Amino acid sequence: MIILKIFLIIVGLVSTIFGYLIYFKKKYDLINGFEEAYKAGRKTKSYAKRVGLVELIVGIILTIFGISTIIIK
Repeated sequence: MIILKIFLIIVGLVSTIFGYLIYFKKKYDLINGFEEAYKAGRKTKSYAKRVGLVELIVGIILTIFGISTIIIK
């Protein structure tokens, strides 16, 4: 069971890092197919910022949940 909790923390940290890079550092190329869709006019930069923000928040929640399950047991 501890392996699942560690996996949850790792997934949360990776998601938080990607969300940070997309939302704050504007690395929109981390989103699959965004550059082509942006050039074609199907997606906007506000879409990319929303994706980054959602990924950042979900990553933080998963990390906190994983750490709290290890602490509380």
